[in-house]
Amino acid sequence: MLLFVSPSNPTGAVYSPEQTKAIGEWAEEHGLWVITDEIYQNLTYDGVRAVSIVEAVPALADRTILVNGVAKTYAMTGWRLGWMVGPLDAIKAAANLQSHLTSNVSNVSQRAAIAALTGPQDDAIAMREAFDRRRRLIVAELNKIPGMVTPTPQGAFYVYPNVTGLLGRTWGGVTPTTSLELADLILDQAEVAAVPGEAFGPSGYLRFSYALGDDQLLEGIRRLQRLFA
Repeated sequence: MLLFVSPSNPTGAVYSPEQTKAIGEWAEEHGLWVITDEIYQNLTYDGVRAVSIVEAVPALADRTILVNGVAKTYAMTGWRLGWMVGPLDAIKAAANLQSHLTSNVSNVSQRAAIAALTGPQDDAIAMREAFDRRRRLIVAELNKIPGMVTPTPQGAFYVYPNVTGLLGRTWGGVTPTTSLELADLILDQAEVAAVPGEAFGPSGYLRFSYALGDDQLLEGIRRLQRLFA
């Protein structure tokens, strides 16, 4: 089975249509099932579009499960509602398992999700524009910190800077050697939360979210700039 995630958490990367097609054709050639996580599909920037792997390779439809929900596009995390789209037998099996594990989603959450999906999209579009503004701000400001290299993400609402240039150096009496230790230092001394690269794979990276207000975002960045001045 292939797990395909675009846009990506933690990097915010978006596979191009050509890359998506090539990966999908490879999966089809090797007879793989695909689970594609499309929860951030509507949060893309710079004219980029997140192409579904089934759109790129329609032949995969009978072996692909699409996973999505209302948590990101509509900021409805607390409603705990998502969905799967796929071959009928696979969906029936998943529904049987889920119903015995967690019962069912509440009626009010289902009604709210229908309203979000079928109603006016003005608020979702405005929120994406706000994310775009914050994305450009956080990338520009974090790249002012020597030793922190922050690529510009094309989707989601995270940045994933390379922080290896900050490791092995002493900050506030502490010398972090891993991004986990660096995240602890930042939390203790600047009261800014970050997820270390170890949570996703190799050390040397930090994930910052820009899904918060402009003033709070700028304040957090300023604290980092002062800490690593």
